[in-house]
Amino acid sequence: MALNIAVSAQTIEYKTFIYTSENLADDIQRVNDSQDDTRRFDVDLLNATLGAAKGIGAGYISTIIDMGVNVLGNLITRNARLQKEWEDMVKEENVWSTKISSIQDVKDFYQKPSTAGALDPLNMSFDGIGCLRMENTDTVFFVSCHIDRSKLNRIVNHSKFELVLDTLILSPLHSNLPNTRLPLEFSFDERKNFNLSMNIKLTSSWFTDAIELHNNAHLGEFNITIPIKKDDVDSTGFVRYIRPKDEPSKYPVVGESFIVPRSYMGYRDANGRYKNIWGTGQYKLDIELRETCDITPEYRANWKTDRKRRKKMMPSVNFFNNVWKTISSQHWDEITRSWVITTISAPAGVIENEIKKDLKLNNAGASNTNGKSQSGGMQKK
Repeated sequence: MALNIAVSAQTIEYKTFIYTSENLADDIQRVNDSQDDTRRFDVDLLNATLGAAKGIGAGYISTIIDMGVNVLGNLITRNARLQKEWEDMVKEENVWSTKISSIQDVKDFYQKPSTAGALDPLNMSFDGIGCLRMENTDTVFFVSCHIDRSKLNRIVNHSKFELVLDTLILSPLHSNLPNTRLPLEFSFDERKNFNLSMNIKLTSSWFTDAIELHNNAHLGEFNITIPIKKDDVDSTGFVRYIRPKDEPSKYPVVGESFIVPRSYMGYRDANGRYKNIWGTGQYKLDIELRETCDITPEYRANWKTDRKRRKKMMPSVNFFNNVWKTISSQHWDEITRSWVITTISAPAGVIENEIKKDLKLNNAGASNTNGKSQSGGMQKK
């Protein structure tokens, strides 16, 4: 019997925000001023930025291999299956991951160029990262991290910054687990030890004043691990957390990153005198989201019943043959003062006909992979 599943339920969309702040530079300067006066950044900044345009980046589509097809194919055979085969299948479902990457270099880690040097922190505007997933109008996942204001001295002393998690909204019941195209929902009666992990990497490319190119250099990495048990969620199945002001976060962000080096470029002023200038800093962002869980003893004991349940849920063959793709876009949002990376996974037909129009991507840009295929299975039950 064929199972009809609404197209909207097969679409996964994540929005990733790269926050900026006009006040962060003042906070850093106050930390610097409170230390030895000889360390003050007394520089003559230009009164204009590099004029880098902030617009919609080129989109791309990459094919996703649906790992669930081969695993679930075992169910339509008539051979006897052992409990181990069932467990192997369920363990496959207990892992989901996807990667979100900026399509092009994110511009302007700093508000303005500098004449002081490559690591001048003055006018630093980058202020953290957020990631959002919604189902219709409901927020089912949101994590927001900002630069840790209690550790700004690390920027002044070591050219490094740390992040702190400020806001979290998370629900295992609305997660991507179990990672299967069957209409199975997450249940604490069947799955335990839900865990969300988030890995954030920053890379950058820049020229030095010695005309040396540093290409795709790794600047830093941050890791967040959030374990969720049944007792941690509220009556609606959610964990909601807002960090109290000036207190450590309940969910630590492990790691650190160098501030983005400014790229060197010489120029001549109106009088023809040659001067040095360092830019506003460009960088790339890579995020990996990963969800995992385990099998409960009760679920394992009822594996035969579950096998029969799955057989009744088996959709048509055409459902499994539907190729899934991922499409991404990147743009600057003037209202929120943040870069927004939108990553959507859906069946190919939906990507080609509907989502691409919503993201306003032309055919040439949307079909250009440029070798930026995304790994991980963004699959939806």
